[in-house]
Amino acid sequence: MSGSGKSTLAESVKDVYQKDGYSVRIIDGDDIRDKDIKKLGFGRKDVEENNLRIAKLCLELKDDYNLIIVPVISPYEEIRRKVRIILEPYLHLIYVKADTATLKKRDTKGLYAAADKGIINNLIGYSKTNPYDKPNNAEITIDTGFNNPLEKSKNKLLDYIEEKICV
Repeated sequence: MSGSGKSTLAESVKDVYQKDGYSVRIIDGDDIRDKDIKKLGFGRKDVEENNLRIAKLCLELKDDYNLIIVPVISPYEEIRRKVRIILEPYLHLIYVKADTATLKKRDTKGLYAAADKGIINNLIGYSKTNPYDKPNNAEITIDTGFNNPLEKSKNKLLDYIEEKICV
């Protein structure tokens, strides 16, 4: 969800691998949305289109990088299944989660405050109209709540990458 620390975690992992000489690309969902001519919203159909665009971009770029990290909200199990079909065997679904209190305290974009004020009524995973389906088949879950410092989350992800992906 927004504010869970996906991008922060991705950047910290990228820094480690780039220092070791690996080529790493981060494909952030907001960057893709901002660069596209057709502006997508956050409803189910637009989220699916954005997630599928990103998956296809990853497939196109897979031979150009040692590691591609995609810190994007993918809230629907049905869409994650489609993405998995596109990217198998390269996809490693990392579920980055944080409790609601942590998300609201971080709220770097002001989304939770706006939702609480009724300005936003479709905040993914927070608004009743736009739920978040917790992944059924994530390869790893990383809790980034306040009880889990960035260093701990980063090390958990680095250990997973070393063991399963072998960059």
